[in-house]
Amino acid sequence: MTANASPEMLPQPQSDDAYWAALFEQEEALLPAEPKIEIPQSNGWATLNQRMDGRFRWADGERDDVDPWHKAQQIMEADETMTLPVTGFNKGGLLVHWRGLQGFVPASQLIDFPQFHLESERLNALKQWHTETLTLKIIELNREMNRLILSERATLVEADEREQLFGRIDTGQIHEGSVTNLTNFGAFIDLGGVEGLIHISELSWSRVIHPSDILEPGQTVRVKVLNVDSENGRVALSLKRLKDNPWLAIEERYQPGQLVEGTISNVVSFGAFVMVEDELEGLIHISQLAEGTFLHPRNVVEKGQIVVARVLKVDGRNKRLALTLRDLTAEDIE
Repeated sequence: MTANASPEMLPQPQSDDAYWAALFEQEEALLPAEPKIEIPQSNGWATLNQRMDGRFRWADGERDDVDPWHKAQQIMEADETMTLPVTGFNKGGLLVHWRGLQGFVPASQLIDFPQFHLESERLNALKQWHTETLTLKIIELNREMNRLILSERATLVEADEREQLFGRIDTGQIHEGSVTNLTNFGAFIDLGGVEGLIHISELSWSRVIHPSDILEPGQTVRVKVLNVDSENGRVALSLKRLKDNPWLAIEERYQPGQLVEGTISNVVSFGAFVMVEDELEGLIHISQLAEGTFLHPRNVVEKGQIVVARVLKVDGRNKRLALTLRDLTAEDIE
């Protein structure tokens, strides 16, 4: 693992704050519904009853003076492991129960979880874990939000070692890690005991349909640290910020009327995208593809095709480069 924290490489705070908020919002969408207090006896868990004296009594006969949330906080602070059976799943991961509390284990926090691009395959794989018992550590707890997040990966690293690793990671640094998981919203990177997330918007300056278009499991990558939240065990990373932003000063490189050569990178119902520079795409709107009528842009161009287009409009502020294939002469194309 290497580090380099030159001042000019520090990310823009406003942009990073927005990214961090979007990441939290995405994680919220993956959390399970409100926890249930009644836990089926068949799963080996008890029903929680709180007596007037404040003592908690479990159906299995165990009595405890400690509120389950407070007890969970003690377990997390002591970095203790918990062995819990899987009681359910959702699209984001697995559900477990402990003393009337419902916990959530994100798929990215499972050891050796397979990679799936189709949600149906992913859900089917998670369903197979219903008979498993996992050794876990609590990595995040919030009583007000009924949030109890656990991790299987965290059991591989001791608390003091994890703190040391977080202490060596700081905003603006460059680190090397390996891809551990790909999801619809980004890629998880193991930085050597600490896992970070590259949000899909931080993978490339150009459009990314799915992280698998850019990365693959097990791949070693260099990433830039955008933000570190050691308290909640979150590290926000970026791949694209290792390169210059191609949209900067684009008006100086391209002007309306200019001819450009590029490769068709994607064909969609409303037009075709053209890669004119590394991670810089222009759009040929369907109305600018050809004269006459046609059913779909694929009837005119195809992915991978090299084309010569004319610049219609350049808007670096809004990251727009409008192109056209119409009104080109044979001389223009040669």
